[in-house]
Amino acid sequence: MIKIGDSLPDANLMETIEFGEACPVPPKPISVAAAAKGKRVVIFGLPGAYTPTCSAKHVPGYVSNLDALRAHGVDEVWCVSVNDGYVMAAWGKEQGAIGKVRMLGDGNADFANKLGLAVDLSKSGMGTRCRRFSLLADDGVVKQLNVEEAGKFEVSDAATMLKQVG
Repeated sequence: MIKIGDSLPDANLMETIEFGEACPVPPKPISVAAAAKGKRVVIFGLPGAYTPTCSAKHVPGYVSNLDALRAHGVDEVWCVSVNDGYVMAAWGKEQGAIGKVRMLGDGNADFANKLGLAVDLSKSGMGTRCRRFSLLADDGVVKQLNVEEAGKFEVSDAATMLKQVG
């Protein structure tokens, strides 16, 4: 599992912030290494778009605390989930996150696997997903890391990260 002091593993995440008449336009690949280079980035990962805790608490917390995080030197906030880029864009639009929090799809769980945070949720019909976590990376190096125990939402929230970036 990734730890403080490690460099973020490179992977391509999928993102779109544009919408056509019926749905988001095709997502484009975003290289984690290139996108994090020279920036102070908060990344939070979660099991899935449109899931209860993710929709009611995790994403809204980061959206509402974005200005405070930026005031403490955070350049970007990324939400990563093992969903495709279309789903992440549609969910981000519903959450009011587009243009604020980058909603990045890790459709094949490549990033989650490289972080060592992939989890098999096949018993609940979800397949391979990402454990709930948050981290702060400075120029691609992990400075803070918060990984939740299964079924918990106690340390990866925006309020915890806000205390850590200050």
